[in-house]
Amino acid sequence: MTGHAYAGYSDAELHAEARRLAALQDPAMMGLYLNPGGAYRVRAHTRLIASALAELGPDADRLLVTTPPQVGKSVLVSELLPIWWLARRPADRIAIASYAGSLATKKSRAVRRLVAEHGEAFGLHLQRGEQTAYDWSLAEGGGVRAVGVGGGLTGHPITGVGIVDDPHKDRSEADTALMREHVWDWWSSVFLSRLRPGVPVVLVQTRWHPNDLAGRVLDHEGTTAEGGRWRVVHLPALATQETDPLGRAAGEPLTHPALADEARAELLAHWHDKRRTTTPRDWGALYQGDPQPAAGALLTHAEMADAYCPSPTAPTRRAVAVDPSGGGRDTAGVVAGYLGTDQRLYLTHDRTRQMSSDQWARAACTLAAETEATLIHVEKNYGGDMVTLAIRTAWDALQRERTIAAEALPPFVQPVTARAGKLLRAEPVAQQWREGRVRLAAHLPELVSEWVSWQPGSDSPGRIDASVYLAYGLLRAPGARESISSPAGVSLSSVGTGRASVGAATIGRSGYVR
Repeated sequence: MTGHAYAGYSDAELHAEARRLAALQDPAMMGLYLNPGGAYRVRAHTRLIASALAELGPDADRLLVTTPPQVGKSVLVSELLPIWWLARRPADRIAIASYAGSLATKKSRAVRRLVAEHGEAFGLHLQRGEQTAYDWSLAEGGGVRAVGVGGGLTGHPITGVGIVDDPHKDRSEADTALMREHVWDWWSSVFLSRLRPGVPVVLVQTRWHPNDLAGRVLDHEGTTAEGGRWRVVHLPALATQETDPLGRAAGEPLTHPALADEARAELLAHWHDKRRTTTPRDWGALYQGDPQPAAGALLTHAEMADAYCPSPTAPTRRAVAVDPSGGGRDTAGVVAGYLGTDQRLYLTHDRTRQMSSDQWARAACTLAAETEATLIHVEKNYGGDMVTLAIRTAWDALQRERTIAAEALPPFVQPVTARAGKLLRAEPVAQQWREGRVRLAAHLPELVSEWVSWQPGSDSPGRIDASVYLAYGLLRAPGARESISSPAGVSLSSVGTGRASVGAATIGRSGYVR
């Protein structure tokens, strides 16, 4: 800001020029410039997305942004990105597409309004003459064309950046194979065919289905992390992995335009409210960016809804079941429940999350003490006898720390060996759900989501395996004294930890212990 170019500028003019130059850094900074009164707020997630947008070019020509609804991604990508781009490259033609032409036109109209109100500062001038909101030009040669998915772009080459914002209208359309194919055909034959060489594309959407447009392009071209083409900015409502792009720990909330970044309690309350008030499948897809197919799952949403029992019977025996982290997965399933006087299994707690061996052992012991469980069932495939040692060590440590009362007796530890495939283990328990012998005594949305979304052939989440082991350990065959178990898939041995040991179980094809 020094030199002959700014000679004679007043302080106010220098300040205005500094703000203008700062606006050219990225689309979020442009948003701050266009809204000096604070109407536009930059949060951690929009700052990250804006940084990725600023890197677009011939060497970074594919960007996928997936976030929950209503967190500001469309304003940033479909309104601020176009004017920021034109301010730097006024001769470029930009395309904005969405599931409906009217929605794309609305975004295009917003960009044109911004150019009319603020374009002079960046040397942008609307072309005089008759122009529509969906197709307008600048005197400098660039402009914007808006189109709905399925609409034509013939005669409208994309020379700047191509933007596709929410290509799927809703769940109904995304679940329909014909509609998904319609979107893919338009993407392949219309949208991509209009791109000049080296022109970047931004796809921004809320996820709906594993094979929606985002899923399809990733399957087709892969991510940069895998050696493919697409850079992915995936921002779930609650962080799920250690490689979170915002550096969040597992379970930490996504920032929101209406809440301060440091307002962690309010952010958590907001996202947990969304989780409570939406279906598990929609929570997984829309808010966590992890869509799962509806067909072919072990159980349906209706069957799980029927299993909810807010007034369960009294317990006769309580237990905790653990599917330890391992075998290529870093999520440990920790689930608690009890056998009721009506011989039904009631699930009461779900403490599943990413945990190391010492963490899941402590979580299991803490939950056992909290629920007064007398049994801990733990799968030992990847840890052998070490899983039992981990629980014994954790119990002793928690008692020394006075987290668990010194006089509390440790529960039995019953190692579980899973020998059959996950489907063979889970199907008999799914049958018990359908027959009303497994009930939900609490609101456990993530557990429900995994039972209604898991597909045979994919890795089963820890909540399924943990609840399966709990059922094998506690449920009894009608009219019998023994617990059920899986057909040729699981064996239960027992290890005492201060109480009398539990006898081993022999498994029969019928699904019950013989």
